[in-house]
Amino acid sequence: MNAFRNTFALKSSGDMARLGVILALAGLILFGALRYENFLSQYNILSFLRYNSMFALIALGMAFVIMTGGIDLSVGGTAAMASVVAALLSPYHWAAGLFGGIAAGLAVGALNGFTVTVMRIQPFIATLATMLAAYGTALLLAGNQSVSVSYDSGFTAIGQDDFLGFPIPAWIALLVYFAGWLVLERLPVGRHVLAIGDGEATAALMGLKVRRTLAAVYIGSGALAGLAGVILASQFGAGQPTEGVGWELFAIASVVVGGTLLTGGSGSVGATLAGALLLAMVFNILNFENGLGWISLSAYWQSVIRGGFLLVVVVLQARLMSRGASEGRV
Repeated sequence: MNAFRNTFALKSSGDMARLGVILALAGLILFGALRYENFLSQYNILSFLRYNSMFALIALGMAFVIMTGGIDLSVGGTAAMASVVAALLSPYHWAAGLFGGIAAGLAVGALNGFTVTVMRIQPFIATLATMLAAYGTALLLAGNQSVSVSYDSGFTAIGQDDFLGFPIPAWIALLVYFAGWLVLERLPVGRHVLAIGDGEATAALMGLKVRRTLAAVYIGSGALAGLAGVILASQFGAGQPTEGVGWELFAIASVVVGGTLLTGGSGSVGATLAGALLLAMVFNILNFENGLGWISLSAYWQSVIRGGFLLVVVVLQARLMSRGASEGRV
């Protein structure tokens, strides 16, 4: 009975967090619409969606990793390396740049999966090592400078063009999130991911293929980071070997703000998207405030704000879990 009550309490707190992030996002949109003249302009909306699709993609990969109780610190470095690979391959064909960048991400994800599942290295250490290796590889491939993409192969259309009046990067993110929702909510592997997060040993005793599932999760995270790197290179016209710093923090913050527990075992694809959009919306509003002259914040403040968001939400999560556990003991 106590276990049941504890589980119910935790689920309720998770549902409250997911509802809270949606309400907060809606509140920010309403605030922006009322305060700024061009907030809901076509230019701002499309620019917002085009740019933040990269962060939404890495947040989704991070969400599945955190649901298993792991962490992936390599997503920023992977995106930077993939952007360089995509830029180098873009002169051959747009598809070469696209799939080459994704393949680079897959390689990093496979290495993460191998070190975590076969070598039994803690995810924090394993992905920290691959993050450093990815940044180093990006700098080596790029010769410590930005790598221009080809404008003749059609590669830039991936990040800069629209389809049916909607940015192509946003279409990509939307399709990937729909696929992520199917995996988590409709396929057995989604239940396996959550079961591993609840307890890896217990999941193994249940007969679940823990290593295979964990490897797939890290490979998926790497692939999505690689895809984000492709969009980065295509959107800005160059592979960026020094880009991606702090992206892992944005991804973790988006996932946690969306109500996913850092301890694993629960999560929502839709709430992760809402969390990513909420953080992005905060920065969008700050840019408008800079334009009005009320405040003057440099881009470096983004890391401070992300860290503050993450700290506040983690503290709230810890208190909700503590409260749920104490109620379960009553």
